[in-house]
Amino acid sequence: MLTSSPAGHDGDGPSAAGPDAAARWPRFAAVSDAQWGLAALAVLVGIGSGLGSIVFRWLIKSFTWLFTGQDDYAGAGHAANPYLPWLGPYFVLLTPVVGGLLYGPLVDRFAKEARGHGVPEVMLAVARRGGRINPNVSVVKALASALTIGSGGSVGREGPIVQIGSALGSTLGRLVRVGEGRMKLLVACGAAGGIAATFNAPLAGVFFAMELILRDFAIEAFGALVLSSVAASIIGRAAFGDVAFLSLPSFHVEHVAQYGLFAALGVVAGAVGVGFTRILYAIEDACDWAWRGPEWLRPAVGGVLLGLLLLALPEMYGVGYPVLQNAAEGQYTALFLLLLLVGKILATSLTIGIGGSGGVFAPSLFMGAMLGAAYGAGLQYLIPGTAGDAGAYALVGMGAVFAGASRAPITAVVILFELTGEYSIILPLMLAIVLATLTSKLLSRDTIYTLKLRRRGIDLDAPAPGAALGGQRLDEVMEKVPEPIPAACGLVEAADLLSLSPHGILPVVDSDGVFRGTVTARAVAEVLAEAPEDAKRAPKIAVDLAEVPHPLTSDMSLGAALHLLVSSPGTGLPVLEPEGGHLVGWLTHQSALRALHRDPPSGKGPGRHGGDPKG
Repeated sequence: MLTSSPAGHDGDGPSAAGPDAAARWPRFAAVSDAQWGLAALAVLVGIGSGLGSIVFRWLIKSFTWLFTGQDDYAGAGHAANPYLPWLGPYFVLLTPVVGGLLYGPLVDRFAKEARGHGVPEVMLAVARRGGRINPNVSVVKALASALTIGSGGSVGREGPIVQIGSALGSTLGRLVRVGEGRMKLLVACGAAGGIAATFNAPLAGVFFAMELILRDFAIEAFGALVLSSVAASIIGRAAFGDVAFLSLPSFHVEHVAQYGLFAALGVVAGAVGVGFTRILYAIEDACDWAWRGPEWLRPAVGGVLLGLLLLALPEMYGVGYPVLQNAAEGQYTALFLLLLLVGKILATSLTIGIGGSGGVFAPSLFMGAMLGAAYGAGLQYLIPGTAGDAGAYALVGMGAVFAGASRAPITAVVILFELTGEYSIILPLMLAIVLATLTSKLLSRDTIYTLKLRRRGIDLDAPAPGAALGGQRLDEVMEKVPEPIPAACGLVEAADLLSLSPHGILPVVDSDGVFRGTVTARAVAEVLAEAPEDAKRAPKIAVDLAEVPHPLTSDMSLGAALHLLVSSPGTGLPVLEPEGGHLVGWLTHQSALRALHRDPPSGKGPGRHGGDPKG
């Protein structure tokens, strides 16, 4: 649950505005701390994000017209620019260079964090900077990303609009001097509103913010995010209409064997998502290694390479939604689809590597559509009676590749449904997305977002540098193991032991002292309060209710363990040996706080020596 810190202690705000202004700010902070105040701020952020998305999409359209004379050049083939007809299709050699000359100095001078795909910077601001984002980011990111996309950069709109909306939320939080918890929540509201308005996907905006930005599913956060997302969606629908973002034909699963085919696609798509992530940062490393000039000039010089790629494959120009839709409708051959897949990976990686500004969500959808459509076309050739429509595989591939790259399965399922309005394919979509996520976890520690931060030495799951808590090992801070419950103990006796324990959860051990799991007071109380329909199968002894929690080992850092402790059903968790899995200690919130002292109070903890499983 997100909570706010006391008003007026953020270290930022208009304290220099004079004594009268300073006296007024605490009243604003008190209003923001109230539930209705938070709701009002969330709606304001949503309105701002919705208006920002309108301006941003208008900028993209305007710059695309300025550079190409087309609404979306990706679907225009090798058409000439009507403003420069004598150049023919070769004008695309110049547009990335001119665009780079415009946005390169803008980003370098006013907001360096506007470079790249944006979402990692927002994640970092929430996790480590109290939600504080440079106010300049909104304007700079909008202009830089619109220039990048309009001049041919093969990136998406979601990263920029997330960063734009989040910067708006952070700025509003500073103005009313909210606490740190509320500041983070307003940043997430901006991200949710931006996604909702840009893609007409209010639910996806909420889950994107919770799954990727906050990385938390607290009730208070959900309510505020919904309000922001709804407000932004209303504005977006008023401007763009209430229609699905992509217009696709209806797809159906025609044969039960297709579920196995969709499952295989999910595994392949997960690998493609990881491959895209690694190629993206490999090309960025290569660009860093090769470039020795000023950073403001890098996009223009690198634009020469991007222009050559666009001349060969004009379908890579900008976001590429017309090409994506054509692929889902079966208008390309399998070989050309694979060429477009490889081309998009290279074009997006090069755009980011030379210093362009834009998101990776839309490119991952594009790659998924190309992969899925090619996969479906191949199946139609090999097993025409079973494969079904290739377009269904394109749709499923879109969500699966995004899930493989971002490892955000809930967002992937919801956003694909809202982007297409296609519910008939939801079961195979869910199956493929989950398998893509699992494949991604097996192949890579990081996602496309967290890897950017880890390369800078930032681990969002590790304790922040200089934090008072987090760096200690569990064998330095854990307590003795509380009196365990024997595995064969009856539930009434177990209830007695739990009633005397301050933890609400106790370990369960068998007659040989082997750890069998934990049992909570809540679980025992629920069973004792029920009249089971099948008395023979009802739990009777403690081990019947024992659950094995996520393992904490004595060599684990306190920072990593605290995430698990906070989400546990009781007030403590068992600590096991790294080898053998023997129970050696117990971690509670109190023992974590005692780590602030050099020496734990006498009798409260075992220090480095752990504890006795039998108490």
